Amino acid sequence: MDPGQKPSGAIGQKCPKELNVAPAERFWTTVRHGAVKLRMEETGPASEPPVTTHQRLWDSAQRFGNHPALAIKRDGQWQTTTYRQYYQACRAAAKSFLKLGLERFHGVGILGSNSPEWFIGHLGAIIAGGIPAGIYTTSSADACQYVASNSEANILLVEDDDQLKKILQVQDQLPHLKAIVQYNDDLKEKRPNVYTWAEFMQLGSEVPDSQLDDVIASQRVNQCSTLVYTSGTTGPPKGVMLSHDGITWLANMFSTYSGLREREIHVSFLPLSHLAAQFFDIWLPMCLGGTTCFANKDALKSQDSLFDTLKEVRPTVFFGVPRTWEKFQGVLVDVESKSSSMQRSISTSTREPSQATNLNHVNSNGSGFLGFSMADFGLDRCVLRYTGGAITSKETLKYFMGLNLPIIQVYGMSESSGNHTVSLTSNYRMTSCGKTVPGCKTRIHMPDEDGNGEICIGGRNVFMGYLNMVEKTKNALDEEGWLHTGDIGKLDQDGFLYLTGRIKELVITSGGKNFPPIPIESDLKKEVPIISYAILVGDKRRFLSMLITLKCTINPKTLMPGDDLTPEAIRFCQQLGSRATRVSQVVRSKDPAIYKAIQEGLDRVNRKAESHAHRVQKWAILEKDFSVEGGELGPTMKMKRPVILKKYEKIIDALYKVGSSLQGETQRPLAERNEEIKSKL
Repeated sequence: MDPGQKPSGAIGQKCPKELNVAPAERFWTTVRHGAVKLRMEETGPASEPPVTTHQRLWDSAQRFGNHPALAIKRDGQWQTTTYRQYYQACRAAAKSFLKLGLERFHGVGILGSNSPEWFIGHLGAIIAGGIPAGIYTTSSADACQYVASNSEANILLVEDDDQLKKILQVQDQLPHLKAIVQYNDDLKEKRPNVYTWAEFMQLGSEVPDSQLDDVIASQRVNQCSTLVYTSGTTGPPKGVMLSHDGITWLANMFSTYSGLREREIHVSFLPLSHLAAQFFDIWLPMCLGGTTCFANKDALKSQDSLFDTLKEVRPTVFFGVPRTWEKFQGVLVDVESKSSSMQRSISTSTREPSQATNLNHVNSNGSGFLGFSMADFGLDRCVLRYTGGAITSKETLKYFMGLNLPIIQVYGMSESSGNHTVSLTSNYRMTSCGKTVPGCKTRIHMPDEDGNGEICIGGRNVFMGYLNMVEKTKNALDEEGWLHTGDIGKLDQDGFLYLTGRIKELVITSGGKNFPPIPIESDLKKEVPIISYAILVGDKRRFLSMLITLKCTINPKTLMPGDDLTPEAIRFCQQLGSRATRVSQVVRSKDPAIYKAIQEGLDRVNRKAESHAHRVQKWAILEKDFSVEGGELGPTMKMKRPVILKKYEKIIDALYKVGSSLQGETQRPLAERNEEIKSKL
């Protein structure tokens, strides 16, 4: 059976003919002008009438009129855009796109940092009948060329001269490209078909409203609204096609179910080329009249820069990836380490009861902590604190629980149009990603004896398909229309979802043993707080090893990890009797105190292993921490495992050489070591 065809018993029902729906035979498509069958139900949340992006934006303008939709600080002053102005700006941008020759279902690439122009360009492109696609700001010229070519982009929006130069390098390889718009700073050199933002916004002034209205009227809820490209760590990036209905329905359902209120205040700092940022920064605020405030462009790299924005904005909702919360935790731990022993004792005694009290119910009235309150973070008004994009360590979740500031984990992916599960403040499990959003469906495929299996997603939020990739689309969507996520998890008896790993991240040794790496990596970081990142190694190898990086400072100019240890890491060294202040000192001298501490921490982790095969036997410290610029991390600070394994291949190979002195080695019983020697012979 064709995977796109709905068999008996598949998810969803045929959509009523009177709805704004294009004819479709299947649940999936891989062509930009294609349409998909809607997965509507006859009753319940999934029966809500579908709307297009334009309908949702127009409704917001009518409901919230003069309330601020966007805010950004420029030249020392906050500038706001009301919902009515927001809508009019998106229409003006749409008319300018039409003037530049944007063709139906052709791409509009956006390459730059978060800003009102990014939002207006994104929504304006959809209204004009195009398909916007965010491009990561760290992308190379070749990576930009791939996205622009794959989406057949007619127009590219770039932030500044640095990003413009990338496009100019590959411009002759983009046959569909008609114009480039630089939305920040003046052009350093006037070029044909390259416009400033001010010029662009004036281009469509003579385009009649009726022409744009005809394009808007032709749009259908089951057609492609936007493209989100995957990071491409395991192959060419995939263009995830999201329908108008998939995004607008899920955002509306999530905002209603999760407890978000009207006119919440959000902070935009995560890359908008990632759907998680779009969902929290664009789509959710649009549903409830929220205000999105933009952080400085360096906020993802600079903790101080993000704190500055948070303290000014004082958001009521905040979404951060696990690394963001780990950094917040590091600041608080640093404050605690500088306090007196009595203060530390008081802090610990205060946290532990709070953790117990909040395990099943969220109390979000964060109080002062060693003289350091949430006002110092700018989170004193923040009622809902979310995390997602990766598994957040239990240590971090427990830490904030102890401060009466529980962090709510969500689960979703680009292919699910946003967050598929969420916890409620009245119904909360600390390490769970929450329950399925009403109207969506979750099932565990081929669960093992512990209930762990592949997480599968069903509902109106499931994506349309991968652009121009038929086989990959068929691999992702089964015959009944379920999305196979590649993530491993389980559901408890109350319907709470627990994310435990990822199929592609499983380490499978040459002996055939399977290991999810994240629990082991998280346990080691908890045991040894000087560790920044730990990555489990051992795929197709005889035993498990570990690559380790240490916490170090970031160069504010290059945004690359430096050699200096962080103050927190230096204090850790001093407590052990080490005088090391730089990573290079630790590595080159094999600092006895630090190496011993890491080994002892790993010994404690290994004691919890269910067998010898589950133990990490060797490890090495790298001389530089992982970073986005170095290529080891994605834009949301997730480790790019294939890139890391390739980049540090020589160090990994050395770990498996007999007699290597590069690393520490776990002490094992003599009999076990003799068995290994025999196997090598």
